Amino acid sequence: MTRTACAALALVSMLVVDPAAFAQSAPEASAPDATTPDAPPPDATDGKKAADKSKSDVVYVFGRSTELIGEAKSASEGVVGEADFETRPLLRPGELAEVIPGMIAAQHSEGGKANQYFLRGFNLDHGTDFAGSFDGVPLNLRAHPHMNGYLDLNFMIPEVVQYVNFYKGTGYAQNGDFSAAAAADFRSHDRPEQNFVQIEGSDRSEYRAVGAAGYDIGPGTLMAAGEYEWGDGAFENPADLHKYSAFLKWTQQDVLGAKLHAEAIFYSNDWHATDQLPERAISSGQIDRFGFLDPDLGGHTQRYIVSAGLDWDNASVLVYGQKYTFGLFNNPTFYLDQVHGDEFQQVTDRSQLGARGKMKHTYQLAGFDVDTQIGADIQADFINRDGLRLTENRIPYQVIRDDSGDVTLADVWADATVHWTHKFRTTFGGREDIIYLDFRAIQPENSGNHEANIFSPKFNAAYTLTNDLEVYGSYGVSYHTNDPRGAVLHVDPNTGDPVTPSPVFVRSHGGEVGARFEPSDRFNLTAAAFELDFDSELIFSGDAGTSEPSGATRRYGLEVSTFYRPFDWLTFDGSGAWSHARFKDVPKGEDRIPNALNFVGSAGITFTPGDGWEGSLRVRYMGESALIEDNSVRSDPSFLMNAGVSKTFDTWKIGLDILNLTNSKDNEIEYYYTSQLQNETTPVDDLIVHPLEPRSFRLSLRKNF
Repeated sequence: MTRTACAALALVSMLVVDPAAFAQSAPEASAPDATTPDAPPPDATDGKKAADKSKSDVVYVFGRSTELIGEAKSASEGVVGEADFETRPLLRPGELAEVIPGMIAAQHSEGGKANQYFLRGFNLDHGTDFAGSFDGVPLNLRAHPHMNGYLDLNFMIPEVVQYVNFYKGTGYAQNGDFSAAAAADFRSHDRPEQNFVQIEGSDRSEYRAVGAAGYDIGPGTLMAAGEYEWGDGAFENPADLHKYSAFLKWTQQDVLGAKLHAEAIFYSNDWHATDQLPERAISSGQIDRFGFLDPDLGGHTQRYIVSAGLDWDNASVLVYGQKYTFGLFNNPTFYLDQVHGDEFQQVTDRSQLGARGKMKHTYQLAGFDVDTQIGADIQADFINRDGLRLTENRIPYQVIRDDSGDVTLADVWADATVHWTHKFRTTFGGREDIIYLDFRAIQPENSGNHEANIFSPKFNAAYTLTNDLEVYGSYGVSYHTNDPRGAVLHVDPNTGDPVTPSPVFVRSHGGEVGARFEPSDRFNLTAAAFELDFDSELIFSGDAGTSEPSGATRRYGLEVSTFYRPFDWLTFDGSGAWSHARFKDVPKGEDRIPNALNFVGSAGITFTPGDGWEGSLRVRYMGESALIEDNSVRSDPSFLMNAGVSKTFDTWKIGLDILNLTNSKDNEIEYYYTSQLQNETTPVDDLIVHPLEPRSFRLSLRKNF
């Protein structure tokens, strides 16, 4: 295990100390080939539009039109360019995750809380088994007090994002913790296509100001962007949102034969929230559908990220640091405690340092072309506080947990793709991960250190049937980490009863077969049948207001996605995913996984008819799911439609978004668990819901300069 950590450090250090060894030639200023996994869609301007900016007609370059036959490892990976999502009306930045076919980014709260992600029959909660990164910096947080692997994308300024790389399944050696279902890397512009400032306002008292600009300074380019969002929102309890985001990026060519990029991100958010509510409180008339039971819910969070990296033709290295604070007031069960109520606060204050690097090399072995990759990562979290406090009117009266500690995860990974013929190739890969943790808790029995390691093999095969059609098969072992504090947990912090420590690594096994059909850059279709087994996973527990480990599970299903651009000015995209999710080794009839959606679908139309007009219409459908293991209570389907249209007049642009166009009365999310209202004498098992926000109109005005 020590050798694994040392190897990760050595490889990253080698890339830093001797970069010239891997630089074949200095990269060109234009974007690299988009068929490489980390490259953006092809574009002559580092943006989505390649054209004379003085003209009203532009050529839109869509990432989904990127041809991946001959390059991809499976049908479940891809790249989505800005033209695919720039016209989408977004309620929250986290909804950018929905550019991944089959992904739903819902919300059971407001303000600065992370989205609830759904994919491949998973309720991924706030990030478990969905790994996110921004310009290569990992974003999931271990030992987070709300849930392990917490993935908050609210810091992103959508206009900064240029493209998204996504990978689904367990077949990728470069993807580690939290990636068993999917991984996504959000990549930023080096400079905006046009400098701009923009103001937005809605009829729900929600406002936003945003701007971005790029400047050539000496040998490099500086990009700066900022955002301020504020307002009260659609619910009766005013959100009183105050959200600030800032982004700085410096890029420079030919530094040690590489492209240098350095970034700084600042994010701060304060808000009040309306969380999920018991259906009985709404149906009885006690509260309105958009009402509340506890006015204290909400929180505050801050995140600072700094990073710097070098990209050569065949190698890259990145170093980064983060500072993160979080405080959340929550109350999912209301008044099981009839004296104080069930409100509690989760808090954390932490810092993080990390480094990652990789090398690529192509050579011939016994007459066969072989493409190899080798990489390493190391990340250290320094946690000053991870706390859980019982509160009343936001005033703490009892401390349940108050932990501090360090967590370090290091890995080495590699894969090799052998081209047996010009039509058939296979990829063998694997990764070794090691974790070391040391925690100090207010209960001495829950303090201690622990280390563990895990090896994950990978295999992929691809066969090109024709120039337009390729088929794939893959298998891989993956994992997610449980909360590291569980590895040294020996007594229940609430009751003092003895408990068994939990394993840090939870292994998963998955495979899929798929096909990719790309007859032209105007049409493509992908399909994949998948299966994924977990030794255990995290599910939502209403009693605790967070997620807890469960038993072994199995999921299988089918995903289909398509992209079609019949005309330069008209684009269609759509995806559908069916899944079957069950607990293993559990009697039939008691084996349903709560909140595992049977079907999700999404579709959209983007139109750019010229003369400055742009528009988008999108629909999202979430199917039914079992809410308890015996399937006696099920959620209702949910349908949402958003629309947006804009018109550019010379340097001015005016836009109108209509969110929830049909004013759907469906719920965005539903649970079923025990709760108690203040006027009730006993706890009640009931449906707990959070409604879709009502129809709203959002007007925007942009000035380009």
